[in-house]
Amino acid sequence: MGRAKTPHTSTIVRPVNSRRRTATVRRLERSTGDLATAAAVRMESELPWYAAMSAADRSWVNLVAQAGIAAFVQWVRDPDAANAITADVFATAPRELVRAVSLQQTVDLVRTTIAVVEEHLTDLVGDDDRVWFREAILLYSREIAFAAAQVYARAAESRGAWDARLESLVLDALLRGEVDDAVLSRGAALGWGNVSGVCVIAGTAPEGDPDAISESIKRVARHNRLEALTRVQGAGMIVVAGNVKEEAAVAKTLSTQFGAGPIVVGRRVDGLHEAARSAQEAMSGLRAARGWPDAPRPVSADDLLAERALAGDESAINRLVLGVFAVLESEDPSLLETLSCYLERAGSLEGAARDLFVHPNTVRYRLRRVADLTGYTPTLPRDAWTLQLAMTFGRLHHPTSPL
Repeated sequence: MGRAKTPHTSTIVRPVNSRRRTATVRRLERSTGDLATAAAVRMESELPWYAAMSAADRSWVNLVAQAGIAAFVQWVRDPDAANAITADVFATAPRELVRAVSLQQTVDLVRTTIAVVEEHLTDLVGDDDRVWFREAILLYSREIAFAAAQVYARAAESRGAWDARLESLVLDALLRGEVDDAVLSRGAALGWGNVSGVCVIAGTAPEGDPDAISESIKRVARHNRLEALTRVQGAGMIVVAGNVKEEAAVAKTLSTQFGAGPIVVGRRVDGLHEAARSAQEAMSGLRAARGWPDAPRPVSADDLLAERALAGDESAINRLVLGVFAVLESEDPSLLETLSCYLERAGSLEGAARDLFVHPNTVRYRLRRVADLTGYTPTLPRDAWTLQLAMTFGRLHHPTSPL
C-alpha cells in the first residue's frame, strides 16, 4: 500500500527492569503468529467488508496485520525506531490494495488488531509491566493511524494526477475525432464505462486556476447527478457532460461556470463512443457563433447550422442540403419552387401566389409543409435565412437542378 513517514515522534515509559522487558519482548515475538491469526478470525466475524473480499486481498490484509504486530514488537524493543517501523507496515502490501481497502476500513483493521493484542495482555505481560505496555499500544496505534493517513493521502494525490492524465488523453481524442477502444478503456477507468446520454459544451474559460475551475464544474455536475470531463486550454473550455437527458437544460445549468461570451452545446449522443460528433459540433458552433451576435446563451449547435455552413463546416453544409433541399426535392419539387419564390418576394404570400399562378392559400399550405418537413418555418426571419442558405448550398451541390 506504499510507504509513508510520519513526523510524529513518541516515547514510551520503559519498564524499570530491563531483563523483564527483554523477556516480555520474547514472549511477544513468539506470539506474533497467534495474534495475527486471532486478528484474522476477529475481522472475519466482525467486519463484513473483510469477509466479502477475495482470498488474495484477505491474505494481503492479514499480512498487513501481521506486519503491524511484528512492528509493534520491534517498537517495544526500540521505541526510537518508531517512524521507520510504522512506515514499513504498509509497504508489505501492493499499492493496488489502497483501491480495494478504504481508509475507514484500514481504521477498522487497526482497531481490531489492537483490540486483539490488548485482550492477550494478561498472557503476555506481567502485572508490573501492564501500565507501560498499554501506553506502548496507545502510542503505537496513534503512529500507525498517522502513517495510514499519509499512505491514503499520497495515494489520492497520485490517483488524482493519473486521472487528470487519462482525462486529458480522452478529451484530446474526442477533439481529434479519434475515439477507439483505447480511448473507451481510458474512459472506463474514469468511471464512464456505463455513462449514457453525452453532450459536449464549449465556451470561454473564466479567469482563475484551471484545476480549480475544473473541480468547480465537476462539483456542480455531481450536485445535478451528472458526470463531467473538463478541459481548460488558453481562453477556451470544453465540458463533456454525461447522464444527460436534455442537453439544453444541462448547458444552462453549467453555463454559470463559463466565462463571458457564447456557449455552444452539441447534440446529445448515446455514449462516449459517439461524443466526438457532439464535440465537433460544439467547437464548430463556437467558432461560428460570432456570426450571430444575438444568439441565446447557451445556444444549440443545431441553431448555428447556417453560420457553421458559411464558416466552411462540411457536416453543417451536408445537414442543410440533406435535411432541407434534398427532403423538399424528393417530397414534392413544387415545395422548393414555392419556397424559393416566397423568399425572393421578401415573404409576400400574394406576390408568390401571383408568380406561381396559384391561390395564396396554396402558398400557405405549401409553406406549412416545408415547416413540417424541415423544422424551419419560412415566415420566421432567421428560419427563412437558413432555408435560403440551404437552397443555395443545395443548388451548388446539385448543379443540374433546375431550381
